[in-house]
Amino acid sequence: MSQAPVSKLLQRLSDASKSGVYRAPHGRDVADAALGSALKVVRIGLAGAATKDALLAGIAGALDFPEWFGGNWDALEDCLTDLSWSPAAGHVLLLDGLQALSADERGILVDILASAASAWKERGRPFFAVFLDRAAALPDLYNARK
Repeated sequence: MSQAPVSKLLQRLSDASKSGVYRAPHGRDVADAALGSALKVVRIGLAGAATKDALLAGIAGALDFPEWFGGNWDALEDCLTDLSWSPAAGHVLLLDGLQALSADERGILVDILASAASAWKERGRPFFAVFLDRAAALPDLYNARK
């Protein structure tokens, strides 16, 4: 990706009003764009996380959730809408390897991530969840018109 598109991507990722859940073919451009910025980019590799418990443990570990994380959907939403332990100006989650999840669990995860993005948008802080999956039925991070 040339300098202009990287700069444009950083501008998008820094804009809290564009917070949301997206898809992208890979995370290299996102990581490159955020390099040196106040955004925290976390890659959450969950290949083989075929159960809800494995999924939640993987996310909790990648984001260094506090000890009180309850290991359920409600606790995930609570932690994602808090993030007070992270001093970052905004968050970009790159989620990879979720193909093993059931459609229902993947749908719940997308709903929770969208809820967290909305909460952060209201507070004026960027929050992006990016599924590294070309087939995901989500807006494309690079072409979204939000």
